[in-house]
Amino acid sequence: MRRRRAIVGSAAAAVIAGALIVGAGVRPATTPSTTAATATDERAPWSWSQGAYGDGYGRSGRSGFVPGGGTGSSSDGSSSGTPGPSSSDGTAPSAATTATAAQQVGVVTITSQLGYENATSAGTGMILSADGLVLTNNHVVESATAIQVTVESTGKTYTATVLGTDKKADVALLKLQDASGLTPVTLDTSGVTGGESVTAIGNAEGTGTLVAAPGSVTATDQTMTAATDSAAAETLSGLIQFSASVVSGDSGGPVLDSTGQVVGITTAASTGPGSTVAYAIDIKDAMAIVTQIENGQGSSDVVIGYPAFLGVSIGSQSQLRGGVGDASGSIGTTSGATIAGVIAGTPAAEAGLLAGDTVTKVGGTAITSSDQLSTVLAGYKPGQKVTITWTSASTGTSRTATVTLAKGPVA
Repeated sequence: MRRRRAIVGSAAAAVIAGALIVGAGVRPATTPSTTAATATDERAPWSWSQGAYGDGYGRSGRSGFVPGGGTGSSSDGSSSGTPGPSSSDGTAPSAATTATAAQQVGVVTITSQLGYENATSAGTGMILSADGLVLTNNHVVESATAIQVTVESTGKTYTATVLGTDKKADVALLKLQDASGLTPVTLDTSGVTGGESVTAIGNAEGTGTLVAAPGSVTATDQTMTAATDSAAAETLSGLIQFSASVVSGDSGGPVLDSTGQVVGITTAASTGPGSTVAYAIDIKDAMAIVTQIENGQGSSDVVIGYPAFLGVSIGSQSQLRGGVGDASGSIGTTSGATIAGVIAGTPAAEAGLLAGDTVTKVGGTAITSSDQLSTVLAGYKPGQKVTITWTSASTGTSRTATVTLAKGPVA
């Protein structure tokens, strides 16, 4: 099972139970739980498989997600049967309807192939330029090995590449191949005020049909934390809080003001008995990151292009103490990062690394923890050669191999 991800706080220090981070629906899916107030990852209204302990970059993964509470159809058409959500003022949000032709201009649907997971995901994005720059959430394309983008106003589909991402800000910039003459969205970077009418446009439930969910701004400059058990929490700040019937698949889509201009990017929503709260990244903040990516200015948060990929998954230190290190449930006394799994066909697999082995050195850097392994690997680029040293779980001997790091999926 992958760890559940929940919005656990706000600027007012209120705890939001039953958070549903809304994004790309992932297929294939298992039968969801209908327990109310349970959190789900943006891309996963149902559980999805990535490997129990990580994502291939040498860091902790997320476990199985299940839908949040509240009435609504699942991606297979089923209903949770729990009371429907209302807005933060106690009134039910207006029902979502098919987006009008005007609302669809510049909006795209995104389908990502998650090659190492044998799954696909779906989300939303918006066109920024005639030659095919597309803005979306990082989590919409996270773990993608191939991305297809459809311009819904024309029905034309393009292959997309990733120009850059900021995982902490949940922003990704894509480029459509061989695109020209596209109509971009119109941006309004002047900000919004409480009570202002807004409409979220998105690929609701990943169906490929754009839907408009009307609502209103309930607060600005908000902070929320999306937490995963046994993994570091991710905090987003400066958010627009609004009431609207936002669902899985809407992530990365535009939030429009009353004139049809984009004021934000849908990124998260809570759905629990008696309340619904949606969040959007302020478009001004998102565009600052877009500019940084376009200028090729990488940083500790902004990754230009694709990351280097080793192909090992590891548990967090607390997981390792729980016994994923070896068959006996102990990680022993070797200092390093114990591998929970190795993805077939990756540099790690070709080097002979196996689950239970402990990585002790990358290049000239001694590795003392799983977090350090992740950090060190993040400093390399695809195509670079690096020497990996590890202790074999089966023999206890030290082994070394030089690997060529692959171009990884979106981190």
